[in-house]
Amino acid sequence: MPNCHDDTTAIHPAARAYAAEVDAGTLSRREFLTRATALGVSAAGAYGLIGLPAPARAAGHMQDGGTLRIESTVKAMRDPRTYDWPQMSNFSRGWLEYLVEYNADGSIRGILLEDWTVNEDATGYILNVRPGVTWSDGTPFTAQDVAFNIARWCEKDVEGNSMASRMTSLIDEETGVARDGAIEVVDDMTVALTLNNPDITLIAGFSDYPAAVVAQDFAGDPLTAKGTGPYLPEQFDVGVKAVLVRNEDHQWWGEAVFGRPALDRIEYIDFGTDKAAITAAADADEVDMLYESLGDFVEILDAIGWTKSEAITANTVCARPNQTAEVNGELPYADVRVRRALAMAVDNAVCLSLGYSDQGTVAENHHVCPIHPEYAQLDPPVFDPEGAMALMTEAGMQDYEFELTSIDDDWRRNTSDAIAGQLRDAGFNVTRTVLPGSTFWNDWTKYPFSTTDWAQRPLGVQVLALAYRSGEPWNESGFSNPEFDAALTEALAIADADARREVMARIQKIMQDEGVIIQPYWRSTYRHAKPEVVGAEMHPTFEIHVYKLGWAA
Repeated sequence: MPNCHDDTTAIHPAARAYAAEVDAGTLSRREFLTRATALGVSAAGAYGLIGLPAPARAAGHMQDGGTLRIESTVKAMRDPRTYDWPQMSNFSRGWLEYLVEYNADGSIRGILLEDWTVNEDATGYILNVRPGVTWSDGTPFTAQDVAFNIARWCEKDVEGNSMASRMTSLIDEETGVARDGAIEVVDDMTVALTLNNPDITLIAGFSDYPAAVVAQDFAGDPLTAKGTGPYLPEQFDVGVKAVLVRNEDHQWWGEAVFGRPALDRIEYIDFGTDKAAITAAADADEVDMLYESLGDFVEILDAIGWTKSEAITANTVCARPNQTAEVNGELPYADVRVRRALAMAVDNAVCLSLGYSDQGTVAENHHVCPIHPEYAQLDPPVFDPEGAMALMTEAGMQDYEFELTSIDDDWRRNTSDAIAGQLRDAGFNVTRTVLPGSTFWNDWTKYPFSTTDWAQRPLGVQVLALAYRSGEPWNESGFSNPEFDAALTEALAIADADARREVMARIQKIMQDEGVIIQPYWRSTYRHAKPEVVGAEMHPTFEIHVYKLGWAA
């Protein structure tokens, strides 16, 4: 197996081919970094392959100490493998760390893993534990801990465990747990993974926010669990405030690798979803940094002198009819003609304008983004309101009353209103139900017809496996299509993104033809912070890496 150290004579051969594509101008640097580092090339090595120095950390330019106040919803905590919001992970990142970290430049770097190797067909992985990592009680972090966590993630029958969707290549379908021999502890510092089938997404899956690493004595509550990170939870009040403080009783292992975390205290303060109230809090000096800046308030925050950072992302919102939902004894969305008619009646560009102030790009109803390495360009979705009504009439549903449900916050509510308005313009009967977040997210996978926002994943095949493969816990559309599942399995096995793109064209076309989603746009995302805050840049998946935060010296 080729290794991932900075010696470029031992780099995975596919990474060299990708570097050549960058030189030829046919592959972006960001796409290259995601592809190469997922295959085991270190971030420094990947930058070196394309002739660039790796970005330097700003630790030397930060004060030691201080408190940082972050605006963020404070959501109830639970077993991390069942997290369904990045805000949960942003708080527990203080003490529950990750095997690897996905960075804003697209690279994946080791955290609790020092490095890893991948064989050429992506059926075998060697994971090398970072030496010197310790738990907060001083005990060493070992390969047994890594194996324990991967095995936990493979438990399909645990309700809400979306990590199982990312570990499919390790799972025995009959038992619903890790296959015998799939996870092997070679020695205290090494884990070998043997996959059922090739899977190029495994390392990227380790970076996703439900993949926080817990100890082998984990009892289910992350707030009382030991971790490996530099902070401890001091206060936690759902919907109000959560506080991290530096763990002064135990020196963080990462100081020798990443430098000492600058802050003594980090406060997450919940101002709800009203962006006017959040902006007012910023202007009144009640917070120092926002989780996300939205809509017209971006310009207002610019005007008060805060620093804006932007991420071009694959974050999106989907309106999806649930194909398995029963309404008054009927399955209204089981008929493909109904789903296609709904999609044909909506102009996605209108949704981008009215719902998100044109701060993004129009999407194509298949949930694969142009920034994903394997994206295949297809003809845009057809906007044809008259044809939509004809198709709905053919299905006998022209008089049906559709109910579109959304959360009550700015851009998701506005986008849902834009969809509903266009459906009404096409002649459909549509009612709108708007729910507070505390209600909406309790049953987000169960509504017959609703809108949900989805965060970016580094690879297009990742989100398709999470959201649309048959039987997955996050499959809110109820979509189950053997042709789609088979093509996705095929795509997951292809390491070369250009070759994978040929399969993706088929997959994306199935999504459009089956009317699985109305997916109007890809979001540019923004975050504002005071100019003197360091490390607050917007991350494409909303992550806040607490050890990078501080106040400028």
